[in-house]
Amino acid sequence: MTTEVNECSIKVLCRFRPLNQSEIIRGDKFIPVFQGDDTVIIGGKPYVFDRVFPPNTTQDQVYHACAMQIVKDVLAGYNGTIFAYGQTSSGKTHTMEGKLHDPQLMGIIPRIAQDIFNHIYSMDENLEFHIKVRAWIKKKRDEVNITIYTMTNALFFFPPQGCTERFVSSPEEILDVIDEGKSNRHVAVTNMNEHSSRSHSIFLINIKQENMETEQKLSGKLYLVDLAGSEKVSKTGAEGAVLDEAKNINKSLSALGNVISALAEGTSYVPYRDSKMTRILQDSLGGNCRTTMFICCSPSSYNDAETKSTLMFGQRAKTIKNTASVNLELTAEQWKKKFEKEKEKNKVLKEAIAKLEAELGRWRNGEQEICRLGLNCSSIYFCCIFLRRHGTFFLFYNDDEINQQSQLMEKLKQQMLDQEELLMSTRGDNEKVQRELSHLQSENDSAKEEVKEVLQALEELAVNYDQKSQEVEEKNQQNQLLVDELSQKVATMLSLESELQRLQEFSAHQRKRIAEVLNGLMKDLSEFSVIVGNGEIKLPVEISGAIEEEFTVARLYISKIKSEVKSVVKRCRQLEGLQVECHRKMEVTGRELSSCQLLISQHEAKIRSLTEYMQSVELKKRNLEESYDTLSEELAKLVPVFLSILSLLSLNQKLELELEKLRADYEKLKSEEQEKSQKLQELTFLYERHEQSKQDLKGLEETVARELQTLHNLRKLFVQDVTTRVKKSAELEPEDSGGAHSQKQKISFLENNLEQLTKVHKQLVRDNADLRCELPKLEKRLRATAERVKALEGALKEAKEGAMKTSVATSRRWNRIKEAVRYKNSMKRNHSAQIGKQASSRGGFACGIAGNLMYVSFHSMMLSILYIVHEDGSHIFTKYRKKK
Repeated sequence: MTTEVNECSIKVLCRFRPLNQSEIIRGDKFIPVFQGDDTVIIGGKPYVFDRVFPPNTTQDQVYHACAMQIVKDVLAGYNGTIFAYGQTSSGKTHTMEGKLHDPQLMGIIPRIAQDIFNHIYSMDENLEFHIKVRAWIKKKRDEVNITIYTMTNALFFFPPQGCTERFVSSPEEILDVIDEGKSNRHVAVTNMNEHSSRSHSIFLINIKQENMETEQKLSGKLYLVDLAGSEKVSKTGAEGAVLDEAKNINKSLSALGNVISALAEGTSYVPYRDSKMTRILQDSLGGNCRTTMFICCSPSSYNDAETKSTLMFGQRAKTIKNTASVNLELTAEQWKKKFEKEKEKNKVLKEAIAKLEAELGRWRNGEQEICRLGLNCSSIYFCCIFLRRHGTFFLFYNDDEINQQSQLMEKLKQQMLDQEELLMSTRGDNEKVQRELSHLQSENDSAKEEVKEVLQALEELAVNYDQKSQEVEEKNQQNQLLVDELSQKVATMLSLESELQRLQEFSAHQRKRIAEVLNGLMKDLSEFSVIVGNGEIKLPVEISGAIEEEFTVARLYISKIKSEVKSVVKRCRQLEGLQVECHRKMEVTGRELSSCQLLISQHEAKIRSLTEYMQSVELKKRNLEESYDTLSEELAKLVPVFLSILSLLSLNQKLELELEKLRADYEKLKSEEQEKSQKLQELTFLYERHEQSKQDLKGLEETVARELQTLHNLRKLFVQDVTTRVKKSAELEPEDSGGAHSQKQKISFLENNLEQLTKVHKQLVRDNADLRCELPKLEKRLRATAERVKALEGALKEAKEGAMKTSVATSRRWNRIKEAVRYKNSMKRNHSAQIGKQASSRGGFACGIAGNLMYVSFHSMMLSILYIVHEDGSHIFTKYRKKK
C-alpha cells in the first residue's frame, strides 16, 4: 500500500565532458559558456537546469550533488530512478558506471551500492533488509529484449535469459552482478567512440525492510539506467550489423522522446507502449517515482546540433510531474483496523445520505413548508370560510401572509439547493470512499495471493530439498557399487596377469626342453647314419637283426617324438594365440583400468565433496540436535503455557459467544430504541401539531369572539336604531312604507348572518371541547412513551457497559498472551540488523480444541511431537517421532 503522496518534478542535471583527442586534433571549438551552477549558454541561448556540471567536475562531486539523496529516499520507502541520456560518446557510461573498482573514477552505480550498505549499517538494529538486484543487459543487437504482458490495471515484466537476478548481502556482490551483466553487453568501435555501447542497460535494486518490533514493512525500488547513445550515421560511420543496432537504438530513443513530449504538453494519451524501454520506465516518467535525469553533452562545435537537441530534451523533461509516495505494506491487523475505520466512515456517510435524501424528499413533497407554517386542515378550512365571509379586511391580511410565505418559500428553496449540493458532495465522498475501500480490498486480496505464492514456494523448496537429499543418498549407493565393481575387476585382472605369466614361463620351458631333446636325437641319428653308411661297422646277422629291431623301435620312438613335437608345436601355437588374446585382453583391461581410474578419481573428488557436505550436514545435524534438545526443554516448559493458552482460547470462545449474544441483544435493543425513537418523534410531531392547532383555535376563538361581540354591539345599535326609526316611522306618514320594507330586508339579512356566525361559534366551541378531551390522553401516552424510552436507554447503556467491560477483559487477556509469546520470541531474536537471503522454514507449531480434548502439535526437521490432554488438565496421549 502507498501513502503520503507528494508531487515532485523530474530533476534534470546537465554534464559536459572534456574535448577528446580526435576533437582536439580536428581543431573543434569549446562552445558551452557556464553561468552559475544551473545555467549553460550555447549559441547565445541560455539553458537552465537543476544543476550544470562543467568538464572538470569529479565523479565524487557529481554523486554528492545529485544521487546521494535518492539512496535515503529509497531506504525511506520511495521509488527512485537515475538515468543518463545523450549523444553517443557523450560520457553516459562514464557517469553511470565509470571504472567499477577505482575509488576515484567509479560512477554512480558502484557508489550507490556502497552507500546503501553504509546507511543500512548505521540504521536501527531491529530492521531486517532483503536486497535483490536485477540487471537487464542484452548481448543481442537490439534494444532491451523483455517479454511484456499487459492486463487492465497491471504491467508484468518477464525477464529474458540475458537478465541477471540474485539476492545480495554486500557491495562486492552487487559489483559482481554488474561485472556479470557487463560481460553480456555488446560493445562496438565507431568513428566517435572506441567503446560504444550497443544496447540499453537497466539495473534494478529492490530493497525491502521490516521492523521486527512493529512489524512495519517498507519497500523501495531504485532503477539505474544507462541508455545507448543516439547516433548520426554520417558521423559514426556505422555499417552492417552496427548500422542495424544504430537503427534500433534511435528508434527506442525516439519513442522515449515522444513520451517526454506528450508528458510535457499534458496530452491525454502518452505512448508508453511504443517501446519496451518506455514500458519499463513508465513509473519513472510521470508515475510513482522520484526521478533524476542526467543529460550528457559534448562541448565540441562539431556536435553543436546534437548538443542543442539534448538540451531541449532536458528542458521538456524538467516540466514533467511525478507523484511519489511511500510503499508501505500494512500488516493484517492494520488492514483490519483500516477496513473497520473505512467501514464505519462509509456507514456514517450512508446514514447522512439517507437523512439528506429523506429531507430532500420531504421538501419536494411540501411537508416541510406545512410544518414551518404550522397549519392543519381545520385551520385552513376556517381561513377559507373567513376569506369568503369577510372579503376586504381579510384580503389585505392574506396579501401580507402571502408575501411572508413567498419569502419563506425562497428561503426554503435556497436551503433545498444547499442541501442538494451537500448531498451531491456527500455522494461524491461516499463514492470516493467506496473506491478506496474496493482498492484496499483488492490490495488485501493481492497481498493474500502473494502470501499464498510465498507459502507454495516454501513448500516447493522443502520438496526440492527432500529430493536432493534422496539423490545424494542414491549417488552414494551408486558410488559404493562402482567402487566394489572396480575392486572386483582389479582382482580379476591381477589373477589373469599371474596366469598369463605362468603360462608364458611353462611354454618357454617346454620349448627349451623340446629343442634340447630334438637336438640330441638328431645328433645321435646323424652320427649313426654316418657310421652305417660308411660300412665301418660290420655286425653279425643276429646283431644286425637286433639293430633293425632297435631301429624299428627308434623309428617308432622318433615318430612318437615327432607326433609329440607336432602336438607341442600345436600347443605352442595355441599358447601364442592365447598370449595374443591375453595381450588384447590386457590392453582392453588397461583401457578399462584407465577409465576406471578416471572414474575413481572423479568419484574420489565426489566422495571428498560429499564427505565435506556430509560433515557440514553432520555439523548441522548436531546443531539441530542441540536446538532440538533446547526446543524440547522449552517445549516441556511451554506445555503448561500452551495448556493455559488453550484454556484461555476456550474461555475466549465462550466470551466471544457471550459477546455475540450481547451484540445481538444490543442490536435488538438498538432496533427497539430506533422504533421507539421513531414513534416518539411521531408522537412529538402530533403533539406539536395539536399544540399548534390549539393555538390556532385559541386565536380563532378570540377572533370569533371579537367579531361576535362586534356583531352583538352592532345588533344592539341596529335594534336601537331600528326601534327609533320604527317609532319615527309610525309617527310619519304612511307613504314611507317602502323604506320600512327595505329596512326589514336588511334586518333579515343581518339576522341570517348572525345565525351563521352563531353556528360557526358553536362548532368551534365543540371542536375545542373535543380537542381538550383528547389532550390529556395524548399527554398521558406521551409520558408513558418517554418513560419507556428512558428505561430502554438505561438498559441499552447497561448492555453497552457490560459489553465494553467484557471486550476490555478479553483484550487484556489476549494482550497478556501476546506479551508472553512476544517475550519468548524476543529471547530468540538476534538484536542486530540482518541482511539476509530468502530461506525456507520447515518447522511449525499448532494447537486447537476438538470436543473436550485439547492438543498441541510441534514439528521440525528432526522430529514431531503430539501432546493431547483433557480439558480438565489430565494427560491422555503423547507421541514422539524422530524424522530421518
